[in-house]
Amino acid sequence: MRTLFLNPPSFEGYDGGAGSRWPASREIESYWYPVWLCYPAGMIEDSKVVDAPPHKIGIEQTVAMANDFELLVLFTSSPGFNVDVKITEMMKDVNPKLKVAFVGPPVTIEPEKSLKASKAIDFVVRREFDHQIANFAKGAPLSDLPGVSYWKNGEVVHNPEGGVIENLDELPWVTKVYKKDLDFRRYNVPFLLNPFISFYTTRGCPAMCTFCLWPQTHSGHRWRLRSSDDVVAECKFALESFPGLKEIFFDDDTFNYRKARAIELSKKLGPLNFTWSCTSRVTTDYETLKAMKDAGCRLLIVGYESGDEQILRNIKKGATIDMAQRFTENCHKLGLVIHGDFIVGLPGETRETLRKTIDFAKKLDVETIQVSLGHAFPGTEFFEHAKANGLVTIEGMADETGHQLPNVVYPGFDRGELMEWVERFYHEYYFRPKTAWRVIKNAIVNNDLPRLYKEAREFLSVSSKRKKFIREQKTGALQGAEESAS
Repeated sequence: MRTLFLNPPSFEGYDGGAGSRWPASREIESYWYPVWLCYPAGMIEDSKVVDAPPHKIGIEQTVAMANDFELLVLFTSSPGFNVDVKITEMMKDVNPKLKVAFVGPPVTIEPEKSLKASKAIDFVVRREFDHQIANFAKGAPLSDLPGVSYWKNGEVVHNPEGGVIENLDELPWVTKVYKKDLDFRRYNVPFLLNPFISFYTTRGCPAMCTFCLWPQTHSGHRWRLRSSDDVVAECKFALESFPGLKEIFFDDDTFNYRKARAIELSKKLGPLNFTWSCTSRVTTDYETLKAMKDAGCRLLIVGYESGDEQILRNIKKGATIDMAQRFTENCHKLGLVIHGDFIVGLPGETRETLRKTIDFAKKLDVETIQVSLGHAFPGTEFFEHAKANGLVTIEGMADETGHQLPNVVYPGFDRGELMEWVERFYHEYYFRPKTAWRVIKNAIVNNDLPRLYKEAREFLSVSSKRKKFIREQKTGALQGAEESAS
């Protein structure tokens, strides 16, 4: 079947489901590669991947593609689901014969609800979907496909789950699909060199973080590895195939979870003499970090999340403040750059814990940070905790442009104050003289001043929207208090 793999234009500038563990529009326009869609696309000869947001493909253009295909596979997200359904219905209106499959975390968690959201959705695939989609496109009936939920005689049928893919080397290289269907110069992540590409060397994550979306709803906790030789061979292909490529990012849930594997792979990457970056946990020791640095590793994305020990326990982070400090010191010694991730609004959050986290971040003094609101996505342990305690709402996870809004609010807080802590965090961190100078200096060294100027304007624009939201929440709370008093 002629198959369209679609990362939809849910919102303009939206970094959605197929490549993003934390689907949202960012402070700075950013896009990860739609890796999950590119594996099955590589298995189907007559297929095309359309990653709408970075390629500036709007809803009208997307809908017009309906007549060119027989099967649509759409990777959806919780914030974008309703828009994605509308897009699908419009495409079905154009081509009533189009078969439609939804994939992604929302349909794994609530397959029946997802199917009943619209008759335009013919079936969904729960969790990994590579072989199911490829086999359906090649003629296999839905009844033979594990993990599929579908309509049959007006009823929803749920096929039993299948096992995860164990031999990752049997999967196609996503970089070949990138070369065929995507413009790699349209992908930007502020802390990575530009242009970059990213792909996976593993699937799954053994860590049990309660908030993390993919291990709980999509790829699972079983850690599966590609062979080092297969990873190295794909790196060689990428370096030869993308002129001007400055960096490869290994976008695993945790690249260096196992020391022996990280060191073995690093030794094989070293002779290629290129720059690469990856994800990391703070449990990684000095020897592993040194092997990675010696092999060309430049930057690590690190989820610190909080500066409070109890909150780290609440979210089952499996790490301590001491570990984080020791890890960061080791990275600084070795000259490894760190992009640190922090979250505002985790279980047990108070004003005191938030103050501790900001002070902790400033003490670590990593090169760049991301501050996210604690979104409780359906299917996560965090969501179940928030739901059981009456703290969560799915409506209002994002504004009309896909930017995060608080969907978990704790006693003593309101939505405006949580957003205010995000704003405070960013400003206290980045508007320190040494931090601001470091950002400017790096832009000068990397010949990236025009990029920095664009990103600064985008950041300040979103900051202005956050401040407006905070004012509106305060005004609403004040009016509510006055009405109660009268």
